[in-house]
Amino acid sequence: MSEVTAPLHETVLPHHGDLVWYVSYGSNLAAERLQLYLEGGTPPGGARRNPGARDPHPPLASVGVELPGALYFAGESPQWGGGVAFYDHLTPGPTAARAYLVTAAQFVDIAAQEMHRVPREGDPLERVIVDGLGGQGARHEVGPGHYETLIEVGRRDGLPMLTFTAPHGRDAVGHAAPSPAYLAMLANGLGESHGWDEDRTAAYFSQVLPDLEDA
Repeated sequence: MSEVTAPLHETVLPHHGDLVWYVSYGSNLAAERLQLYLEGGTPPGGARRNPGARDPHPPLASVGVELPGALYFAGESPQWGGGVAFYDHLTPGPTAARAYLVTAAQFVDIAAQEMHRVPREGDPLERVIVDGLGGQGARHEVGPGHYETLIEVGRRDGLPMLTFTAPHGRDAVGHAAPSPAYLAMLANGLGESHGWDEDRTAAYFSQVLPDLEDA
């Protein structure tokens, strides 16, 4: 996993409550897409409006990271059409990702919208996040659906790095090709967070989409 180029200024942390790193490997790689989960709105090429988070402020920081597990595409997205990205932390990757520094409440509200729920006060998941999942590799299943399994993928600046995915692994389901609009959003995010050009991004997609002809 890549390192932050400089540590966070120590005075930032006490003023924003409980902080976590939300790690995205899908469309939220793009800052404009993530901001719609915070402020509310419909992404370009999308079909569903997100209600937004209780706290719409942008992340305090973001950094490109590399996760050791594998990326795969499956299911049918009501937002984009086609398959969507999932992360299998038990299958070797790597997976390019982006870590955003957000409050625990913002993370919970992002997760709620990914689970097709409306953010609300008193969500019990917030207490789970504040208390901690239990260290790298720890899981917490909110439910059986897509993006209802939380995984702690590491720590940075002493704070947990959390993502969400499906409860099953890459080899447990059939794979599905993502839509062009969805891949375009991923490509934008990879350029922003990792500085990749079109050729590097195309090479990465060819690595994570090798089996779709046989799916």
